[in-house]
Amino acid sequence: MTSAIADRRSAARTLGGRSLAWAGLAGIACYVLIDVVLKFLRPDYSLLYNAESDYGRGPWFWVMDGNFLLRCALSLAVIVAIARTSRLGGWLRAGLTLLSVWAICSGLLAFFADDIEGTPQRGSGVVHLILAFIAFTCVTIGAIATSTALRASADWRSFTPVLAAVSVLGAVAFLLLGHAAGHQHEPGGLCERIFLGVELIWFALAAV
Repeated sequence: MTSAIADRRSAARTLGGRSLAWAGLAGIACYVLIDVVLKFLRPDYSLLYNAESDYGRGPWFWVMDGNFLLRCALSLAVIVAIARTSRLGGWLRAGLTLLSVWAICSGLLAFFADDIEGTPQRGSGVVHLILAFIAFTCVTIGAIATSTALRASADWRSFTPVLAAVSVLGAVAFLLLGHAAGHQHEPGGLCERIFLGVELIWFALAAV
């Protein structure tokens, strides 16, 4: 009887994890689509030099704010899916905690508009930068830690080299973004989009 109950609970967790994983994949697709739409709504912004957050000021700001909240939701969906379908050891808990901080900070960005590069930094813009730095740092380290921890699971072992490779690419993109940050003539917007794209690919692969 006890074994049967445990099996049913395990099956329920697996089913719930799959549903969350599908929700995460759908969220990623919507997030990318909204980013593409924003480019057409604000053609005056450069993909090379304007940060994604710049869409949060001026007309259509609410679309970008909604995308920040979506990024929070899709990240949490994948994080919970991993937690429900994996054995939580110390490294995995640490990795998922860091990824959760990324998700929460991503959502909070919706409430603090950034300041366009080259303009004076106000209170909201400063908070935005701090939250973005925390989020980007946490997802970079969290993806690497989670990829490493999942190697201990037989269900994940064959796939973790791919996750690990993408997480390392994310770290390289993070360093490139850090190099471009604060330099007006560096393609900071492009570096940020590459970084976010790589991390979203990591979440998509984890969901798959």
